[in-house]
Amino acid sequence: MTDTNASEERIAKRLARAGVASRREAERMIEAGRVTVNGQKLKTPAFKVSAKDDIRVDGKQIEAAEKTKLWRYHKPSGLVTTHNDPEGRETVFDKIPKDIGRVISIGRLDLTSEGLLLLTNDGALSRALELPSTAWTRRYRTRAFGTIDEAAIARLKNGITVEGTKYGPIEVEVERATGSNVWLLVTLREGKNREVRKALDAVGLVVNRLIRVAYGPFQLGHLSPGEIKPVNERILQDQCGHLLKKA
Repeated sequence: MTDTNASEERIAKRLARAGVASRREAERMIEAGRVTVNGQKLKTPAFKVSAKDDIRVDGKQIEAAEKTKLWRYHKPSGLVTTHNDPEGRETVFDKIPKDIGRVISIGRLDLTSEGLLLLTNDGALSRALELPSTAWTRRYRTRAFGTIDEAAIARLKNGITVEGTKYGPIEVEVERATGSNVWLLVTLREGKNREVRKALDAVGLVVNRLIRVAYGPFQLGHLSPGEIKPVNERILQDQCGHLLKKA
């Protein structure tokens, strides 16, 4: 189907770089028979393609991969971070400007969580930034019902297991107490599903507001809820250039 040359790459990576889907999602598309190369249906995601190949998903031709771009988005509470919600709820992707094109989130924030969500047109970059080996810190301002003592803070810092799931070190700094609630600054590196809520619940706190303020070197800053801004290309290269080469 394709010539052998140094510019070849696996089809799943090619689809991810074009912003079609993450590599994992692209592999599922291939397994479902939705992807063709030069008119032939693919049977394996291990197949390699070059810039000369005619690649189609559901019969629609995939354009050349765009230059990698990254955006900072202030996700409001009440939106789900998915392209298609089976319950029909509004999604992040319903709200961002259409002229941005198709983008993928780097990690997720659940329905009631707020704050910084990174978006990219490059599925390979999304995957690289989500990997535990990248070890970028996620920082959250968290309001929770209850109180926390030094023993609980130490327990979280040493790593905690909740319902069979092992969470890595979670650093907690108490900012202030307001009535029956406490504001915390929570820092972690893994970002597993609902990690902050589950870990704090295990030490007797009920999270009632969760705002991500940083993901790696990128900050929420003064973005208003619903606001989206592109990351400067030079900053993107400075912070992610080494990851783009590996992606």
